[in-house]
Amino acid sequence: MGDKATAKKTMKEAGVPCVPGSDGIIDTFEQAIEVAKETGFPVMLKATAGGGGKGMRAVWKAEDLQKAWESAVQEATAAFGNGGMYMEKLIQEPRHIEIQIAGDQYGKACHLSERDCSVQRRHQKLAEETPSPFMTYELRLAMGEAAVKAAEYIAYEGVGTVEFLVDKDRNFYFMEMNTRIQVEHPITEQVIDYDLIKEQILLAAGDKLSGQNYFPKLHSIECRINAEDPYNDFRPSPGKITTLNIPGGHGVRVDTHVYSGYVIPPYYDSMIAKLIVTAQTRTEAIAKMRRALDEFYIEGIKTTVPFHRQLMDHPDFVAGNYTTKFMEDFQMDPSYLKD
Repeated sequence: MGDKATAKKTMKEAGVPCVPGSDGIIDTFEQAIEVAKETGFPVMLKATAGGGGKGMRAVWKAEDLQKAWESAVQEATAAFGNGGMYMEKLIQEPRHIEIQIAGDQYGKACHLSERDCSVQRRHQKLAEETPSPFMTYELRLAMGEAAVKAAEYIAYEGVGTVEFLVDKDRNFYFMEMNTRIQVEHPITEQVIDYDLIKEQILLAAGDKLSGQNYFPKLHSIECRINAEDPYNDFRPSPGKITTLNIPGGHGVRVDTHVYSGYVIPPYYDSMIAKLIVTAQTRTEAIAKMRRALDEFYIEGIKTTVPFHRQLMDHPDFVAGNYTTKFMEDFQMDPSYLKD
C-alpha cells in the first residue's frame, strides 16, 4: 500500500470506490496523453512514491500536459528516487477526509472514525478536526465500511489511515493509504479515549481486536505549529527559540520537542509542535483553540500561530464550509501578528 499506483489497483479489486484514471503506473508521456483523453480534463498527475504534495500536478488542458509531466517526474525522481507516475481525474473542490483503521494478525480490522484534513496548503495539511463538519451519519457508516474492507482485503496489521476525497455531493473516492501513525492521530485519541500508540504495540505483540468500530464522543481540533512565516508566503524560519510559553488547561494538549533555547535547524520538516484542543462541541473547541493560541508565545523565530488564530475566526471555517481549495484565497490579516 506504500506504492500509490499499486494501492489504487488493489482497492479497485477490493471493491473500494476509486477516482477514475490510469490502472497503474504510466510508463511514457504518450501513454499519459491517451489516459488523459480517456479520463477527460482536468486531471491530476501523481507520483506513485509520493508524499507531502511532491510530484503532483493539476493539468487543466492538453497543451499543459507535457510540461506538467516533465516537472512532476523530475521532482518525484529527486525526492523519492522513483519517477513513476499515475493519473487521476481531478475532483474539483473536494474535502480530504480520512478514516483511521486498526488491523490485527488474524484478518480482523476496525475503524476509529474520520478526520477532516481539508485545510491544506500545497497539499500539506495545516489543521485537522474530528468529527468532520461535512460528515453525515450515513456517510460515516459507508466510509468506515469501505476503509475496513480495504484493510481486511490486504490483511493489514497495525494502525493506519485510509484517505478519501469526498465531492460536494458526498461521493467518496479512495486516494491513498498511510501505513503508519500520522501527525494528526492525537485528535482521534482525544474524541474516543483510545491510545493509538499503545494499540499499535499491542497489535504487533499479537493482541486481537474486539471488532468494535468507534465513533466520536467529543470534538477535537489540531493546529500544526510550524517554524514558518505566514506573512511571507510561509517561508521557513529556522533559528533559536528565545522565549516559549505553552498553553495548558482542561482539554488542551501540546505535543512538542522544543524548549526555550532550542535551535531549529533548516534541514528538516518545519513542524515544531502540535496544539490539540478537545471539547463537548465544535463551537466550544474553536473557542478553546482561540484561547490556547492567544497563550502560545514563541519568540526568536516566526511561526504559524497567527495564521491559526485567524483561521479560528474565518467565517467559512467557523461555518465548517471549507474544501482543499480553502487556502487559495486566504489572505493574512496583519492584526493577528502578536506584539
